[in-house]
Parts: sequence; structure tokens; C-alpha cells
Amino acid sequence: MKAWAIGAVAALLAGCAQTAAPPSGGVAVTDANRAKLQQVGAEVLFWSQGQRDANFPTMEKLFPGHVAKRGTRVRPMPAGAPLPIAAAEVDAFIAAQNVAGLIVLQDGKVRLERYARGLTREGRWTSFSVAKSFTSTLVGAAIRDGHIRSVDEPVTRYIPELAGSGYDGVTIAQLLTMTSGVRWNEDYTDPRSDVARMFSIPVPQGMDPTVAYMRTLPREAAPGSKWVYKTGETNLIGVLVRNATKKSLATYLSEKIWKSYGMEADAFWMVDQAGKEVSGCCLSVTLRDYARVGELALDGGKGIVPAGWFADATGARAQTGRPGYGYGYQWWTYPEKRYGAQGIFGQSILIDPSRRMVIAIVSAWPRATGQDLSAAREAFHAKLIAAAKK
Repeated sequence: MKAWAIGAVAALLAGCAQTAAPPSGGVAVTDANRAKLQQVGAEVLFWSQGQRDANFPTMEKLFPGHVAKRGTRVRPMPAGAPLPIAAAEVDAFIAAQNVAGLIVLQDGKVRLERYARGLTREGRWTSFSVAKSFTSTLVGAAIRDGHIRSVDEPVTRYIPELAGSGYDGVTIAQLLTMTSGVRWNEDYTDPRSDVARMFSIPVPQGMDPTVAYMRTLPREAAPGSKWVYKTGETNLIGVLVRNATKKSLATYLSEKIWKSYGMEADAFWMVDQAGKEVSGCCLSVTLRDYARVGELALDGGKGIVPAGWFADATGARAQTGRPGYGYGYQWWTYPEKRYGAQGIFGQSILIDPSRRMVIAIVSAWPRATGQDLSAAREAFHAKLIAAAKK
């Protein structure tokens, strides 16, 4: 995990502190609480463990956002044979990684499900950058619905304000894989970085804040030739979907996934200073519904996205510099044809197609990122997968 996710959170929270209109499903920003929200935005990465435990499941009480409504039908998640792994081993992992929820599905059946840190089956937990994979899926839905013709179209067709910028000639596919060739600095420790400044510049009347900043960036490489993780580009994907569908992301998520696939609880999506969902971050979802999104990808999304969409989206379409690990359409790819979604502080969905497994974890890591934490989670994933083969 890298500093990009940290910058995404700080930029988002800075934006939330400027929101004036009362949002649907969240708290409204007022003169009375503006300073408090700004303080939280500056300190969220340094919350104490107690603050993370209290706030990660209740972000809708702190920040503005929109609600993605569930439908009347809930997709079943029946019990399966308990996974043959020692309870003490699971307990040790949960304690070491500050895990709040862990669920393992195989063939759509629950083989392991645990909650801690006050989270319950009914409770939501924030996603951080796991939301990126959800946003990617909405692009597929928009293509199936005819709102977008294909990922080979130019981005400027749907975001005309980017014409004449570094995004001329960049395709939707290149935006999805973060290979636009547009220069970007994702170093959160640098106050001059793009991710730190993204919501800081004046925004022309009627223009999306992300678009206003991204169109100022120069090109450093030919489109498709260089992968660089860019939080701003995921936010552009959200703008593209909104412009194409003429709907908010929460509304479209509700219609195309939450209701049609049978999620069991509403989702909450935080918004930026313009009152638009920040598409690269900050959905709040129940553990079981995170797992259902993994099942949706594993099943191919029939009736929601075009045939073959997830095969394309979860393939290694860009190399990230680590052998065996790549990047698709806002999905990370791993060895043995596995893929998944990741967010800071230990949020993840892992899909193993060969074993028909989905592993979803929500956590409150003691740090936003860490190679030791990631390596320990990867090792525990391997133990769960090995146990499933017995």
C-alpha cells in the first residue's frame, strides 16, 4: 500500500469541510461545526486507536454523503462447512491486525465469519480505496446500459472540460488503468504534491473540483505507456459516470448493484466540497455486502455489466513494478490469477477464482499502511485458501 490512499483521505476530508449544502443521508456542514470538521480532516490519519474504532463504523455521523438504497430482495448467503482452521489462529490474526470483520465465502457459502471491535453483521465500516473497484464496476454498468459506448472512447467525449489538456487522446481504458501518461505526484508528505493540492485551487463556476485541477496537469508520457497511481483519475472516472448516466453515483450504485444483486443493507458514500461522491474513496458498507461485491465479480456480473467485463477488469493490464502483481480496471491483480480491492488501515476484498473463494476483511490497523501489516495479511490469506482445500 502507498501514500496515494493517505492523500485521498486528506483531500476528501478537506473537501468535506467546505461543503455547504445539507447532504442526503449525512450530516450538514454549518458554521458551527466547520472548524471541527477541518480539525478532523487534518488529524484523521493520526486518530488514536479508540477514535478509529469509534469513527470507522460511523463515518455518516461525521461527514456529508449520499445513501445507496438496498432493494427488497436480499441475495442469500447460506452457511457452509466450517473452514478447518484453528480458532486460536484466527483469533491471533484478528488481534494482531485490529480486525473488525472477517468473512470467507466458498461457492457462495459462508465458511468463516467473525466480528470484533464492536462491529456487528448489521454495522457498516468505511472502505477507503476499496471503493475504487466499485466505481470501476459502474463504468461496466454504464456501458451495458448504453450510456458509454466502450472503454476505447476518449475521456474528453464525456468530460469536455478536459479538452486541450493532458487528457487529449486518453481513453477511458487508460483512465481505468491509470496509464494516462499525465504527470502526477501522489506523495502525501509533500505539501506541493498533486494529491495534497487537488481540492485547493479555485474552481470555475459550474465545474467539478476534480476536473478543474486535473485539466491543469501536463503530460509526461504517451498514453498507455506508463502506470502511475493517481487518486485524481479515479475521481475523474466518477465524473465520467455521472456525466454519462445523468445520475449521482449513489443512485446508480443503488439501481445497478445494490438492488439488482440483492445487498442486505444501505451503503453510505461520502461527498466532496461540491456535494458529489468521491469515487476513489469512502463508501461505508456491511461486511457481508463487501463479500457480495466479491461474489458479483466472481460470478461475472451477468445482467449488470457486459459479458466479459470482469475478465477484462481483473486482468493485469498494467505492471506495478512488483513481479506477479499488476493493475486492471481499478482492481489489483495478484499471483495465481487472484485479484482484489484494497484500502488503507486494512480494508480488503480478495477473490480466488480457482477455488471460488471470496475473503473480505475490514480493520482498524494501527497505521494507514505498512509492509509488515500487508505481508501478514497476505500470509493469512494463504492459510485460509490452504484450509479451504482440505
